[in-house]
Parts: sequence; C-alpha cells; structure tokens
Amino acid sequence: MKAKKYRKTATIEAEQFNEAEWQEKYRACHNPDQWETLARPYGIDRYHGHFIIVTLEGDLILHDGDWIATGINGEHWPIADDIFRKTYVEAEK
Repeated sequence: MKAKKYRKTATIEAEQFNEAEWQEKYRACHNPDQWETLARPYGIDRYHGHFIIVTLEGDLILHDGDWIATGINGEHWPIADDIFRKTYVEAEK
C-alpha cells in the first residue's frame, strides 16, 4: 500500500493563549457565572490550578503560548506554538 499526501482545506480561527493575561482575568472574576461568561466562548476552564480547554477528545491543559483554534463547527482545540507555526499561515482577509 502506498500512502497519499493530503493538505488541510478548512480555514480556522486562532488566538494565542497568554497565561498571565488569563490568570488576571480569572482573579478578576467574582463568581463562577462571571468566569463562565468570559471563558466559555474560547472553550477555556480552570481545573486544579491549570487552564484547560474542553475538546471533543477530552480536556487538555493549555500552556502559555499555545494557540486556541476554533474549527468550522465551533469546536476548540489547543495547538502548540511550534506546530502551529509549521502548519498554519494567516489567511488573506
């Protein structure tokens, strides 16, 4: 069997995760509902001192500098910075 090469065809949205910025946002929230309103659109939550992102495959820890990708169906997943830079280029506006 000979493997074929494939490339991604979907366009995603992505934002780089800044842990210090999110720590500040987390500390500024005065109740769980406020945190939920702020973080849920990005799929972010906080658990046992870590920021996590809820993915279709399960919860994954976010690391400073990771990219939060949003797919065509609204799903979120983290991508390590080095992988993101090798895999994606900014789309034309």
